[in-house]
Amino acid sequence: MFPYQDALSYVLQHCRQLKPALTPVAKARGLVLAQDVVALEAIPPFANTAMDGFALRANDVREPPATLRIIETIAAGHSPTMLVGEGEASRIMTGAPVPEGANAIVMVEQTEADGDEVTVNISVPVGNHIRPIGDDVLKGELVFEAGTILTPGHLGVLSSLGLLEVIVFPRPRVGVISTGDELVADGSALKAGQIRDSNRCALLALLEENDMSPVDLGLLPDNEDAIEKGLVEGAATCDALITSGGVSMGDFDYVKSVLQRIADMRWMQIDIKPAKPLAFGLIAGTPIFGLPGNPVSSMVSFELFARPGLRAMMGRANPLRKRVVATAAESLGRRPDGKTHFVKAIVDYADGKVFVRSGGGQGSHMLAAMARSNSLAILPDGSGYSKGDSLEVLILD
Repeated sequence: MFPYQDALSYVLQHCRQLKPALTPVAKARGLVLAQDVVALEAIPPFANTAMDGFALRANDVREPPATLRIIETIAAGHSPTMLVGEGEASRIMTGAPVPEGANAIVMVEQTEADGDEVTVNISVPVGNHIRPIGDDVLKGELVFEAGTILTPGHLGVLSSLGLLEVIVFPRPRVGVISTGDELVADGSALKAGQIRDSNRCALLALLEENDMSPVDLGLLPDNEDAIEKGLVEGAATCDALITSGGVSMGDFDYVKSVLQRIADMRWMQIDIKPAKPLAFGLIAGTPIFGLPGNPVSSMVSFELFARPGLRAMMGRANPLRKRVVATAAESLGRRPDGKTHFVKAIVDYADGKVFVRSGGGQGSHMLAAMARSNSLAILPDGSGYSKGDSLEVLILD
């Protein structure tokens, strides 16, 4: 059997980073910066107030209460027109520029306005509630380094800097193909020997969930010419391809026959359960993942191999799922067989601790149990774990 880590390393070695591209900031969530971002302007670009209230000179309210003359009202988005002098104040709204002459803001709740006068009931220090120029980001500052994974917060900062586009590693276009005369995808009644095509729907959804661009290349019949045409065209228009089924050593499958002819493939039997068989290779430089046909095995193989490879193409420095140490909430037994088992599991959190229990039936055809699970418990070769033992868990959500 092929060692799991060796198989993963082989996949990552052959999944090259995509060429960086200029992408609209509004569509860059989840992508990785391909170059540093340096601020070309300050945030905020002018001194402004953090509160609704009155802009004044701190010295004028040193001994409250103090009554000042209101000289103007400054709304957000408008500039002051008057200098604040001794004994004067400007009514000001949150975000508005601080007028010349003022060096503090008193929040409106600490004042009493009457006509063109305001009584201030507290003293305040110089700079009170004033956001200075560059309080958040200074002009010329390195804001985000290359390799940063862009979150909604990052996109907000980039927009605040006036950036409409940013250079990132793009989302890979990943084509998903199902093949087989036994598959039914139109909801019609099943005939003898037929099954529903569930893998393609699940794989497309997994790609979308992981910030990739899924491409549905459809359900192809058991015809080598049609399969070859679909694979070649898919490799030419997508950054990677995924198929499922027909990758076991003893299988004869039309996809396998075609791939052996048109691709540089490695057929692996890996020391894991489920998802033991994996085919991986290149069609004219385009990575193709041949995943197992059983629904659970297909999804687990995606998590263990396809997802890391595709995320590496997206510039992710650490493309693997997060592993945590959890406490077994129940016995998680198994039999020695020379393989590492990835068990469908449910992780719960209580009192600052992580607990894990079985997600249900562990058969590679039991997709409903996979749907209920939010993790994979990692059981090395042996007899498993007893309740209360510590073990590693691969978090899926």
